[in-house]
Amino acid sequence: MKKIITILAFFAATVAMYGEEKESKFSVDVEVDLVSSYVWRGMYQTGVSVQPVLSLSAYGVTLGTWGSSDFSTFAKELDFFLSYEIGGFSASITDYWWNGEGESFFRERGSHFLEGSLEYTFSEKFPLSLGINTMFWGDGDKNADGNQRYSTYISASYPFSVGSTDCEVGIGVSPWEGLYSDKFDVAVISAKASRNLKLSSEYSLPIFVELILSPAQDNAYLIFGLKF
Repeated sequence: MKKIITILAFFAATVAMYGEEKESKFSVDVEVDLVSSYVWRGMYQTGVSVQPVLSLSAYGVTLGTWGSSDFSTFAKELDFFLSYEIGGFSASITDYWWNGEGESFFRERGSHFLEGSLEYTFSEKFPLSLGINTMFWGDGDKNADGNQRYSTYISASYPFSVGSTDCEVGIGVSPWEGLYSDKFDVAVISAKASRNLKLSSEYSLPIFVELILSPAQDNAYLIFGLKF
């Protein structure tokens, strides 16, 4: 708990330092994805799932929640995140909860995972993004001796457009033993294409297809999704 309070205090101090330099604009974002499969960092989670997100942003700070529920096993995930962005740099904390429908959310603290993330995007002309994500709290990320493994995921992604199609390629690696692999390994090699499917003269439906190769899991996926 002391670690959580310290990190939240850091975010508050950062906002106080830089908030006056940014224009005060409050915005609420509501989105929903419908995906054929839910794969997270190369690891299969569930089948067909609905994934809503709700967030509030102001002064470069975003507070939000993201969830996923599948249609067959009633698996449920509920995450909360707090992030701060300035220029091309962003820092965030995420609370992951994967226990599922009917399981304890409040009483079993060990069912939560806390992760700290840093990301940097170079520029609009060179939109390469580099990120590092490290789990720093959670019983599920401990080894047999009860020590925290600090599971880490390092990623790089690059978006570009081909005509009216938005594309992105990426790679993610596990630098040491953790949630994603028992050694250094490539967790994800991905290619994603998104475009608007025109349904009428007034309405288009955003769709995407993503190919995910996971050498660490010895698996591969082709995912179709709708955005609302």
